[in-house]
Amino acid sequence: MSQVRSQGHVEPRFEAVRAAFESNFANGEENGACFCMTLEGKPVVDIWAGHADEAQTRPWEKDTIVNVYSTTKTMTALTALYLADKGELDFTAPVAKYWPEFAANGKSDVTVAQLMSHSAGLSGWKEPLVREDLYDWEKATSLLAAQEPYWKPGTAPGYHAMTQGYLVGEVIRRVAGETVGKLFAKEISGPVGADFHIGLPSTEDHRVADLTPPPASGTLGNGSADELVTNMSNNPPINPLDTRTRAWRGAEIPAAGGTGNARSVAAVQSLMANGGWANGKQILSEAGCRRALELQIEGTDKILGIPVRYGLGYGLAGGSVPFPNPNTIFWGGYGGSLVVIDMDAKATYAYAMNKMAATTTGDMRAFTILMAAWGAMAS
Repeated sequence: MSQVRSQGHVEPRFEAVRAAFESNFANGEENGACFCMTLEGKPVVDIWAGHADEAQTRPWEKDTIVNVYSTTKTMTALTALYLADKGELDFTAPVAKYWPEFAANGKSDVTVAQLMSHSAGLSGWKEPLVREDLYDWEKATSLLAAQEPYWKPGTAPGYHAMTQGYLVGEVIRRVAGETVGKLFAKEISGPVGADFHIGLPSTEDHRVADLTPPPASGTLGNGSADELVTNMSNNPPINPLDTRTRAWRGAEIPAAGGTGNARSVAAVQSLMANGGWANGKQILSEAGCRRALELQIEGTDKILGIPVRYGLGYGLAGGSVPFPNPNTIFWGGYGGSLVVIDMDAKATYAYAMNKMAATTTGDMRAFTILMAAWGAMAS
């Protein structure tokens, strides 16, 4: 296989990061991908390579964007943290304070923090759904408001893979009077100058890379006999080819439908690493950012089946994922995208790609690059 050369900027001390990124192409593990690292808000690595389509007729360009699945959750969480920082949202309050209908079926005491930390017992819908229901905000949210939890809220973590975005997003809508995608664009991605979208305008479709689905063995919930896992992955079925449609891209799917690239993910999340500052603007207070570090629940996730530690909207260091510094938050998306925010080093690492691996929490392509970056930081 011919050597793929990346484009973009790398500060000299991080050349090992470029080498690790390019090795994923040399190994045949990539089609198109991008990686960005910021220190104190400044990009020190911003690279991309490969192709935006399976036929390899479109090169991956500087402004290519792609669906990043659950890395989107960090944008939705940040929007909620923004409202909390302004004093408009209380994570300890019952969800029903903002969304009265949610109190139905024994959920009157479920808190906003439990939505943020995948511990509300609403890992999926009980009513049978079809794909188009994900594009119907009122239906998706009202069904969740009406249903009984699958387990006692607050007693165990269980990844709310699709539902978390509608749950937190509806709280945001009730508090702010506008949708999470619009509020995020107005108050966060716009001021930061980040090319990340929760609900992509059709004018940007030409820049979107096509996701290649993972092998059949890597489809969500494949072969699981667990009722909760089957429900999460099949009601409705999640098909990566849907991300190539206007309906998916245009809808606000705040847990999985965000479109951006490593640069835009890093640009937004760098404000969490940098005490609320990004692009010369103070978006959140430092205390408001650090709320994400507040451990809400830990244990073996009922859906993912791995040890997890959940803060307010982000995964925390510990659990099954090692990080160099303790005050680190992260999350990844189905197929391999990943963002890691190290508040101690004021560093942000973001990776996005279009060739999906069999993973929902990041894979070795990203970690190979991260390890090179951490090695450079330590030297």
